[in-house]
Parts: sequence; structure tokens; C-alpha cells
Amino acid sequence: MTVRLPLFPLNSVLFPGLVLPLNVFEERYRAMMRELLKTPEEEPRRFAVVAIRDGHEVAQSAPGMPDPTSIPERGPAAGFGPDPLKAFHGVGCVADAATIRERADGTFEVLATGTTRVRLLSVDASGPFLTAELEELTEEPGDEAGALAEGVLRAFRQYQKRLAGARERSLSTAAELPDQPSVVSYLVAAAMMLDTPTKQRLLQSPDTASRLRDELKLLRTETSIIRTLPSLPASDLTRGPTSLN
Repeated sequence: MTVRLPLFPLNSVLFPGLVLPLNVFEERYRAMMRELLKTPEEEPRRFAVVAIRDGHEVAQSAPGMPDPTSIPERGPAAGFGPDPLKAFHGVGCVADAATIRERADGTFEVLATGTTRVRLLSVDASGPFLTAELEELTEEPGDEAGALAEGVLRAFRQYQKRLAGARERSLSTAAELPDQPSVVSYLVAAAMMLDTPTKQRLLQSPDTASRLRDELKLLRTETSIIRTLPSLPASDLTRGPTSLN
């Protein structure tokens, strides 16, 4: 099944079930939000998030290095080269905007949640913002997903303990971790301190079991590394940092 949606490229990976706060100030994305606000409140206000492979999340707004006389790019594909499709990773996630609040200065505060993985088929830059044709991807469980999820949860709890120790803070146990294998796989992928290519690899896993196997190896490796580090920055398990755009 294919669908056409507005496209919001970011320097981060969005996973199904995870919360995405956005501070929208570029005109191309402000136009996107104005269009989404036309959708009736009882219907989902959906857009697609893809991680940037080669490009800039925020377009140049003034002349800069190396040529101070250069004219900044304008338009929906600014910063993504002549073929935007090549600038993005091939698998992204649909986001459902629960809140779109316009500020007095015309910028927007947005709170969305990842829902469904999608494959990027084409990108259209002919309008005021990027749109994309997308193929929805089914999440298959794979072999032994349940047993793998249990192992990942155990390893993740150990990882949390190591992080808490590295930050010299206590581990909160108030939040219950899920037990559904696919939910576990996405939560752990989002919560771990990994670079964007590794998170993208986890998003693109062919099935839940494959993602969980990969995460188990990563958790063991990362937990071992943390033992040697004196301190680490804090992270949130369900909410990433607010995008600058």
C-alpha cells in the first residue's frame, strides 16, 4: 500500500510509538503545518519523518563560508542537493501530530508520535514543502521474537543501571517496560545512545526478531563500554531532543 504525505527530514531517526517534539520555524515547514491544520481534528494529521543521509536539517539563511557572497538556497529542497531522494535514508516513519500550536510570531510548536514504518519511493519538491510517495511496511515478528524480547529487556535494565551509575544518579523504576516484542524493539532502539546510522539500521530491520538480535549485541557492547566512562549525559526513554526545526 502506498501513500503520499508531507515529508519532514531530520538529523535523527523516529521509531513507531516514540514521541517527537518539534520547534518549527523554517517557512517550508511552517507551510506544512498550516496545511496540516486544515485537516479536521477528528482525522489524523500525518507527515513522514526521514533521517538525513547527506544534507542539512536547517537550510542556510545567510551568506557564509567558504564564499561569503554566496546566495542561500531557497525552496522546499534547500540543503538537500539536486536530487532530494538521494539525500535521505530509504526507510522512515509516519508521525501523527497530536498537537500543532501556532505561536504569535508564526512559528509552530508540534508534538507528534511515530506510528508506521514506511519506505521512501519518490520525493516531490514542486510545492511549498516536500512531499513523498511512501510504501507502508508491515512489521513481521520473525523467529523467537518473544524470547529475544525477554533477553533484550534484561540486558536493557543492566544498561540502564550502568548509565545511572555513570551519571551518579539513581535508577527510576517507576516506569513499567513493555513486553510486546515489537514495542520493546522500538523503545530500546530509541533509548540507547547510538549514532544515527546505527539507529537507522535498527529501524530498517527486516523483522522484530532481527532488530532484537542486533540490539542484544549492541546492549552488551555498550554496557561494557560504559563501565570505563566516568560520566554520561542524561537521556529520555520516550522523548528525543526537540528538533531545531
